[in-house]
Amino acid sequence: MHSRSSRPNRLHGLAAAAALLAATAAVAAPPRVVTAANSDPQCFTPWAPGTKLFQYPAKKGPYRIALANGYIANTWRIQMIKTAKAYAAQPAVAAKLKEFKVVSTGEDVAAQIAAINNFIDSGYDAIVVNAQNPAAFKPVIKRANDAGVVLVAFDNILDTEEAINVNVDQKGLGIYWAEWLMKHLPNGGKVLEVRGVSGTSVDRDRHEGIHEVFKKTGKKWEVVEVIGKWDDPTAQKVTADAIAVHKKFDAITAQGGDTGVVQAMLDAKHPFVPFGGETENGFRKFCGKFSGQGLKCASGGTGPAQVAVALKVAIAALEGKVLPQAIKLPLARVEDPNFKDGTDFYASLSDNFFVGNSFPTCGINFSAQEIMGQTEANK
Repeated sequence: MHSRSSRPNRLHGLAAAAALLAATAAVAAPPRVVTAANSDPQCFTPWAPGTKLFQYPAKKGPYRIALANGYIANTWRIQMIKTAKAYAAQPAVAAKLKEFKVVSTGEDVAAQIAAINNFIDSGYDAIVVNAQNPAAFKPVIKRANDAGVVLVAFDNILDTEEAINVNVDQKGLGIYWAEWLMKHLPNGGKVLEVRGVSGTSVDRDRHEGIHEVFKKTGKKWEVVEVIGKWDDPTAQKVTADAIAVHKKFDAITAQGGDTGVVQAMLDAKHPFVPFGGETENGFRKFCGKFSGQGLKCASGGTGPAQVAVALKVAIAALEGKVLPQAIKLPLARVEDPNFKDGTDFYASLSDNFFVGNSFPTCGINFSAQEIMGQTEANK
């Protein structure tokens, strides 16, 4: 038989539970769209004039932040992981972090989503992600927002306005390469296009930019596409195979693995042709060395340090600062004949290093030694 005092006790318990839920809801809330001033307009540049501004509820630090990376089997991703760890180790940043966790899950989209869900369930405050697929993450975005977890996508971003995206204009980069090639091939021609990792937003957007330009010219373009995965050995092999089949190209554009592409040209004794490519140190070395022999290059891209910007954004969001939903970063570019040792490439450094790995407006700049002292392994 229940005592008479059980009802008040139950009511008291229900009230306490309701108060706990209300307190949790106050913290676990999606970002508000606000009209307040951007907290750091120099670093957090809005993607467009109409980009909405987000503000998350402020949390007390230090914070638990995770990096959920997908594909890692190329130098850009390896350098990106090392850069993230180097940034997290900087004293001013480390003071704000209780834990920084890195996981790379490969090309399996489901595995990456599972990793993000695990971080949400484990109570992480923020997750930065280089997404394997731009459209597959809608349920996990909702879960993050419902749990009050800050989700920041960078490089390969998410097709959403419900999480923060940090990126350069990837389609604009494809347009830049194609317009460069047009200057050298005003009447069109046969182009080798070395693409990146299939299914990613970066590969899609760069490819669309290239073909949009070619189509607008009204000239005859024959484009041979191969999948290089932004990786030197893979790009070298598929380029060698393409040369063996097609014999001669009038121009080349490659999203990454560019050093391997040039090496395949050298091995096959293919004449040097205009080349629109990324920012690998080895590629830029080749561009400087063989300019007089016909390797006319436009090198443009974004350094792996954009992961550091994404981490800076995540921390700012957790601190309750106002920032854009979509943040646009500048491209690093140089064109023939302006490749200079010590500025645009570094003859004394490894080929497997991306140049332009700084964002001065965000106070982010890394030396090669600072990055290479880190490891790309999960931790």
